[in-house]
Amino acid sequence: MNNSTPTIIFENIQKNFGSLKVLKGITGEIKRGEVVAVIGSSGCGKSTLLRCFNRLESIDGGSLIVNGINLSRPTVDYTQLRQLRSQVGMVFQQFNLFPHLSVLENMTLAPRKVLGKTPKESAQLAALYLEKVGLYEKAYAYPEQLSGGQKQRVAIARSLCMNPQIMLFDEPTSALDPELVGEVLQVMQQLAAEGMTMVVVTHEMQFAREVAQRVIFLDKGVVAEQGVAYDVLTNPQSDRLNIFLSRLNARAF
Repeated sequence: MNNSTPTIIFENIQKNFGSLKVLKGITGEIKRGEVVAVIGSSGCGKSTLLRCFNRLESIDGGSLIVNGINLSRPTVDYTQLRQLRSQVGMVFQQFNLFPHLSVLENMTLAPRKVLGKTPKESAQLAALYLEKVGLYEKAYAYPEQLSGGQKQRVAIARSLCMNPQIMLFDEPTSALDPELVGEVLQVMQQLAAEGMTMVVVTHEMQFAREVAQRVIFLDKGVVAEQGVAYDVLTNPQSDRLNIFLSRLNARAF
């Protein structure tokens, strides 16, 4: 497949939590090798949309196809779900590392259990990706011995051990102290440069402007504006996006 081939296709996606309508008909696509930033105020539905892409949330209406797997149905075959989770990596706000396991053990667990890698193979993968994120020397450390930025870089490396075709990032820097944000964004920028398909929910407008090809701005469960990242973020067309960016002091270019 080439970079013009959509790897995520979503049409009129709807998601409700009881009587609360969170996604109210979201339509779009993510092309292979593309980096798309999803932005918007808290509660607008951006994290919910991301969680639908790897079936952490099921949709209540519309159509969703991820890497050829149809996620529109109320139930998804276990084999397909397992395939999806091996192809789509996700990095959360709070790292989700097992505190009782070392960095190496955190990283080798899924390759052994899901991909059927041997302990030696999974350890080699872990070493490769720890080197990639600059944390090779932390293989035998425990999460409590790491800074927030280091934990998030380990979380990214752990996802990469599954050899994903798509990476989802749910506000990966929001739990970090400001001085630690740069080290995580640097790793993400490297992944983007290598052609990884990435969907990033973020409030880091500089990263979105400089690294993402496109931006999707959600407001109250709908797409209020979308387009080429630099154009949208330097010359927003909607009043709502103007207000959102001004509140983030993101237009001091």
